[in-house]
Amino acid sequence: MQQTNTLKRLAEGKIDIIIGTHRILSKDVVFKDLGLMIIDEEQKFGVAAKEKLKSIRVNVDTLTLTATPIPRTLQFSLMGARDLSIINTPPPNRHPVTTEVHVFNEHLIKEAINLEISRGGQVFFVHNRVQDIHDIETMIRRLCPDIRTSVGHGQMDGSKLEEVLVNFIEGDSDVLIATTIIESGLDISNANTIIINNAHYFGLSDLHQMRGRVGRSNKKAFCYLLAPPLTVLTSEARQRLKAIEEHADLGSGFNVAMKDLDIRGAGNMLGGEQSGFISDIGFEMYHKILDEAIQELKESDFKDLFPHEENQTFVRDCQIDSDMEMRIPEEYIQNIAERLHLYKELDEIETEEKLIQFAEQLKDRFGPVPQQVFVLMDTIRLRWQAKKLGFEKILLKNRTLKAYFISNQKSAYFQSPLFSSILKFVQLHPRACKMKEDKGN
Repeated sequence: MQQTNTLKRLAEGKIDIIIGTHRILSKDVVFKDLGLMIIDEEQKFGVAAKEKLKSIRVNVDTLTLTATPIPRTLQFSLMGARDLSIINTPPPNRHPVTTEVHVFNEHLIKEAINLEISRGGQVFFVHNRVQDIHDIETMIRRLCPDIRTSVGHGQMDGSKLEEVLVNFIEGDSDVLIATTIIESGLDISNANTIIINNAHYFGLSDLHQMRGRVGRSNKKAFCYLLAPPLTVLTSEARQRLKAIEEHADLGSGFNVAMKDLDIRGAGNMLGGEQSGFISDIGFEMYHKILDEAIQELKESDFKDLFPHEENQTFVRDCQIDSDMEMRIPEEYIQNIAERLHLYKELDEIETEEKLIQFAEQLKDRFGPVPQQVFVLMDTIRLRWQAKKLGFEKILLKNRTLKAYFISNQKSAYFQSPLFSSILKFVQLHPRACKMKEDKGN
């Protein structure tokens, strides 16, 4: 009855702010004039919910909040399709949560619980299997007979679960053995140790969110991830555990999400699927095409919305074709994967300082840098200048350099002062360079 009344008032515009769960996405929820939508814990919304949100927010300002954005959402922000703001400043007097990965060990569990109880704190023990969660409680009582335990999971009666959580908050129990229901919403400053069993089954976002349940006061907090030996885990599971262990600093959710993007990929960003790569053209090419399309829209149809990008460069990349030997020789670095990684790293360098650092690191790791690598680095410098001057392609063969302007003849580049300066330079130096039209370009 209360819900029906609320929906009626919402449709009539008598409610200014509505706060709700996924229930807001139901068909019977009607807004009179929706202007702003705030989505908290965005990583908890599935693909179906997100598709529904798209239809709601076509002309609605949207603010999405999350500590660990899912890969597809993060990729949208990284390539400029969505604005991104990061809060890196932690609350005052907070400390990073010490995170350690261990094999399941009763002695470790006993020591961790006793240490926390001895300093007056409380413990979360996460075990995400309701079937044998009471066996875990029996084990903990056997290891630590003097401590008080309680169990909470989603299959319990609502009032009973609420009673368990309230009792734990009030300090009536020392260890709460629970499933992932504690992942968000709980703020218990006295609980500063969390033990996560079978951590290899959880995603990076889940682990980061659960770790965030401790360390919410000025006390040092601990997170113990229990998993089988790393040698028997899958490659992805090892990467997840290593990432969550390494990124333990306050405000590291963005780094965790970036690692998640690296491990899982961004998925099909324009469809319903949320995982997998674009098999036909490859992920890098797909990303490049999508990025170019977004930039073109910013410069044309949505130019008024992005006035701050008016002074951006006209060319985003320049292709260079040369007969010179510019490569990382196989005899210098024999490992193929390492060479490919270095090519990718070199391709992403955009400053002279970083280019010099790259050469110094090569020398430090592999010895004196071959001439072919120096030629490759000079080519990178040439590409920087070509992009600034508005060249999309450069041919460097037979000691002759041919530069091709932007192929789009309607580009604003040809009315820019930069193009006028190049024309003037060509006119003043007829022997050194000349200009001609080639196949309409």
